[in-house]
Amino acid sequence: MKKVKSVSVLICSCIILLSSCSENYSNGERIGVITQFSETGLIWKSWEGHLNVTQTGMNSSVPFDFSIDNDKPDQQIITKLDSAAQYGWKVKLVYHETAGKNWFSNRGETSHFITKVEVLEKNFGNAFNGNQQQKNSGKVIDTIYVVITPDNPDYKKFFK
Repeated sequence: MKKVKSVSVLICSCIILLSSCSENYSNGERIGVITQFSETGLIWKSWEGHLNVTQTGMNSSVPFDFSIDNDKPDQQIITKLDSAAQYGWKVKLVYHETAGKNWFSNRGETSHFITKVEVLEKNFGNAFNGNQQQKNSGKVIDTIYVVITPDNPDYKKFFK
């Protein structure tokens, strides 16, 4: 009797767990520069990538790891991401996140699956090479903040 009760509790728990999983747990988009994109895996090969997220022209410390869904691989997305990683393009990634549907990592190593890639800036990675400087003049590429304090020995040099 105890064995039947524990088996029924186990089956009910599995049904509840499986029914609570969501294919479309969340949707979103991230903007940044692809720093890594490769095909990985021992048993199931999958395309995995890493995006350095940018916010208002500055790199954020928040990394974003993503996968291409093995259930629905799109060759155009893979080609565009590979080019973006190779040439340093700034891109917008549209994704959906799953909850509990990727237990064995057979779809990809992460739960964030890319559904669309939009190239925002192709000259982002090489903004100051050759003739690109003329095309990008007057554009903010990145922001750098310099803090000068009175403790700095060259303080008076900056304020004449």
